Amino acid sequence: MPKMTRAKARQIFERLAEASPEPKTELYYKNPFTLTVAVALSAQATDEGVNKATKALFEVADTPEKMAALGEKELGEYIKTIGLWRNKAKNVIALSQKLIDEFGGEVPQSREELESLPGVGRKTANVVMNVAFGQPTIAVDTHIFRVGNRTGLAPGKNPLEVELGLEKIVPEDFIQHAHHWLILHGRYICKARRPECWRCPIVDLCGFKDKVMSPDSPKKNGAKPAKKPPRKRRKRNSPPSRS
Repeated sequence: MPKMTRAKARQIFERLAEASPEPKTELYYKNPFTLTVAVALSAQATDEGVNKATKALFEVADTPEKMAALGEKELGEYIKTIGLWRNKAKNVIALSQKLIDEFGGEVPQSREELESLPGVGRKTANVVMNVAFGQPTIAVDTHIFRVGNRTGLAPGKNPLEVELGLEKIVPEDFIQHAHHWLILHGRYICKARRPECWRCPIVDLCGFKDKVMSPDSPKKNGAKPAKKPPRKRRKRNSPPSRS
């Protein structure tokens, strides 16, 4: 795959921006605290599934104090439809208590402090910094990891490599919303199993070789047709033996 140029990267984000002028997270939240909780709960879960649980949860617990008072057991009743909910409930109560004890009940704005919270990793910290506090960070999830590698924008063996690659290639005037454009693109068009290249706005700029150019055909563009198996020769009847 040829190396992505800055000029081509700019074209990619110009088109993504045109397709979605005001991208935003699809997670439901009310403030920086509920955003932190929602992103932490979304690990190995869908945004839709998390939203179904947190709509009711955030009505009764939208601050660290209210969440800590709720307790791990009662919190579990709200989020038990989410994968790994027991461990997540434990982390949410712990991070709520830590916010109360060490940060005056306020969500910190630095990556280092955010990552010190139970259940908060680099991706969650980047989302909170970007969405809640307007910092130009790029949170690499499975969608962005796939798009970064598949398109050639930022190839990498792990999320951190892709993140650092995107920071270098994304034009400065697009970096604030870059991860939202890439998430939405990966979620709805550049899908894992069968990318919908026939309706992709950046198909001609993408370095992916096995593009799927027709919604009606499982064949991929450029793929060689399968070879037909060789025809078996029919054995001739052997002549009868002479006695």
